[in-house]
Amino acid sequence: MIWLGIPAALCSAYWALAIWAAGRRLIEKPGEKLRKTPPAYAPVSILKPVAGRDEAFYAAIRSHAAQDYPEFEILFGVRDPKDTAHADIRRLIAEYPSVPIRVMTEAPETPNGKAGMLVALAEAARFPVLLVNDSDILVERDYLRKVAAPLADPGVGLVTCLYRARGSSFPARFEAMGIALSFVPSLLVARVVGVAEFALGSTMVFRAEQLREIGGFRAIADYLADDYQLGARISATGRRVVLADCPVETNLGAGSWADVWKHQVRWARTVRVSRAGGYAGSVITHAALWSLVALGAGAWRVAAVCYALRIVAGALSARVVKARDVAWYLVPFRDLFETAIWAAGMFGNHVEWRGEKLKLRRDGTLARLV
Repeated sequence: MIWLGIPAALCSAYWALAIWAAGRRLIEKPGEKLRKTPPAYAPVSILKPVAGRDEAFYAAIRSHAAQDYPEFEILFGVRDPKDTAHADIRRLIAEYPSVPIRVMTEAPETPNGKAGMLVALAEAARFPVLLVNDSDILVERDYLRKVAAPLADPGVGLVTCLYRARGSSFPARFEAMGIALSFVPSLLVARVVGVAEFALGSTMVFRAEQLREIGGFRAIADYLADDYQLGARISATGRRVVLADCPVETNLGAGSWADVWKHQVRWARTVRVSRAGGYAGSVITHAALWSLVALGAGAWRVAAVCYALRIVAGALSARVVKARDVAWYLVPFRDLFETAIWAAGMFGNHVEWRGEKLKLRRDGTLARLV
């Protein structure tokens, strides 16, 4: 029975690597070099597809209009003329009359509606550097400087950002914990082992030239994971995808347990079709599961070490993204919930996205269910 402790030992190795990756990120201070040699900042077009609004929407878009940056514009894409986001955008235009802000309502019909809107926004953009992020992303005033600076290196093709989350309901806060304590460590470890082609919807900054080189947003408009596809395709051109030195914040709203489950399963199935092997193997990182298995096999020392490493890695990763709202006593339950999500994501190909039921094909493309 002692062999049942082997998965916990492998899991311990993963979390030890996560500790090293997070510690290195905290020590390196990647923005220090850029502060010593400030780059020339190219004008930036911020592209923001919008579908509805939540309680933090205005604060999020306002944080973009308030940027300390030489020259930028904001382009909103809102298909529905009755969308409640329009009122907040009009308020923003009135509050920041010196910032060029435009709203577009027409875009090509594509399986991924967000990517279709990005097609229209990119075509309307005036500047050579494009920034895409989710509509609820809240940023600090020097955000544009930090995310645009790495593009001064011609070898960099795309800049992305880690993120933390906030929720205004208990289920949403429960979901947010997983981002800081499990998702962020997985991203840091991936980069350490050489898997660095991914981009995150929290921030994607790239040159319009690189977008044209990969065929524009039309080339990824059939995929649900448009952020992953964008990063992977720009990486395939030989340019690097780098992490900027500025974690951002997303708002999960006041979701119910059903909302959290649907969101997490959609995310899991999207990852599975994007990186099937990596997704299947990720179960070895589930510390609560393997610690319980090791404990049941009598390998209590292995179980204790495994979960201790997991907690330390989670604490360091939370520091990396400046996540503070962590109920540590709930972490084992959050980890077991993550295992249930993994199992649900391993099977099935139907997801719900923005109120629409979709089918994920094996290659990651989408089909609408009638």
